[in-house]
Amino acid sequence: MSKNFRAIADKTAVSLSLLCALHCLAMPLIVIFLPALTGMAIADEAFHLWLAFAVVPVSLFALTLGCKKHKQVHLLIFGCIGIAVLLSAPLLGHDALGELGEKSLTVMGTIIIAIGHVLNYRRCTSLEDCSDI
Repeated sequence: MSKNFRAIADKTAVSLSLLCALHCLAMPLIVIFLPALTGMAIADEAFHLWLAFAVVPVSLFALTLGCKKHKQVHLLIFGCIGIAVLLSAPLLGHDALGELGEKSLTVMGTIIIAIGHVLNYRRCTSLEDCSDI
């Protein structure tokens, strides 16, 4: 696979994670200003699960591709910790965590995943032999 494909996977995973955090933080404000959105599925907890189902495979794919080449397993582990934190928010839900707890875990997981992908991307681009992934 090409270096470009791996880079796209890293960037896609970061974008999906950030979209999850943005939804989590911005949706309450949008609902306040546009009450008609309260009935839409986008305001539902299922949206977090759907995003998580998109983030997890893309993240694991990108991090694994990089890890195969640069052999920095700690970057894969770091990304997996971020995924676990991100998944804990919708799985536990606001009933168990409270709204602030759920948002905090979502944002924290997103940040960890994003940092993991940025480090993975930088490590791969710094290696000459990483271009043949």
